[in-house]
Amino acid sequence: MTTWHLTDADRDFVDRYVTPYLPDKIFDAHAHLFCHAHYPAETMPASYATTPPIVGLTVYREAIDWLHPGGRTKGGLYFGLAFLGDRVANNEFVAREVQTAQESGFLARGQMLVAPEMEADYVRQEVRRHGFVGLKPYHLMAQVDGPTFQAPIEAYLTEAHVQVAHELGLTITLHMVRDRALADPVNQATIRRYCASYPNMRLILAHAARGFNPWHTIEGIASLRGLQNVWCDTSAVTEAGAFEAIVEVLGHERLLYGTDFHVSHMRGRCVAIGDSFHWLYAEEMDLAEKHIHLQPVLIGLESLRSLFLACHRLKLREEQVEDIFYGNADALFGLSSHSMSLS
Repeated sequence: MTTWHLTDADRDFVDRYVTPYLPDKIFDAHAHLFCHAHYPAETMPASYATTPPIVGLTVYREAIDWLHPGGRTKGGLYFGLAFLGDRVANNEFVAREVQTAQESGFLARGQMLVAPEMEADYVRQEVRRHGFVGLKPYHLMAQVDGPTFQAPIEAYLTEAHVQVAHELGLTITLHMVRDRALADPVNQATIRRYCASYPNMRLILAHAARGFNPWHTIEGIASLRGLQNVWCDTSAVTEAGAFEAIVEVLGHERLLYGTDFHVSHMRGRCVAIGDSFHWLYAEEMDLAEKHIHLQPVLIGLESLRSLFLACHRLKLREEQVEDIFYGNADALFGLSSHSMSLS
């Protein structure tokens, strides 16, 4: 799935659909770092096996230039991927990578993988020890009977962890689940309750509020009106509708560009089908279907084109597009003050 090389189709796509519209400064608000050693052999997903054995910021900074040519990526928000592996080692690895990058002037920030069983005091201690700016829960760690894809938010993002985020002014990147994502009243109620009760917590709804089917975000986005501590990132979403809905209802200031690295470097795209969605991966497609020869490109490139399409349809000004790619993250994470402190 992850080939770790550019094809001619990728290069042509970048030249045609990406480079002409790409701002000069980019902050990637959603990227994963991990090592194969963080997973017991039997639990490492097959799609990770084709990645380098150590996926740190050296690998990231080389590969991300495929999406953002010319050294445009100035920093990012990084968290682990070992949800079912060695989360402690993965968190320590991310923290070291972020600290080393910061010392070189790269605007890196880190979030801590948190599982529901982690005590609040432990989370608080580790955040302070490692300098994390946020928390990263995930549904695979949910404490539920049955499939975690149907888990309520509270099952994998506990109120105790939200309270820690409120106390310390942390961000939380939330990949919600349940069939209809933001259109689900259960998800809406939890998000509103958490944001209203813990206003110093900053919630980032991953994947355009899990808008892989854009209609779920289109239907549900109005439920977030009036909340001052909620953002959405663009990571790995390959249809424009969810981005448009977020900007129209919350304002362009609440949308953060993100790649979902390393998923960004797999080939294919996600499409809405009925009231759900389906991931199309290059190796699973009939590339000679019908009368054309398909040449799938990197998911990160498909997502960029969809974001630019939304910006075009919304008639966003150049400075508003720059906000989505960098300025909004600057305001959220204080990038400018950090940059000045290094100079």
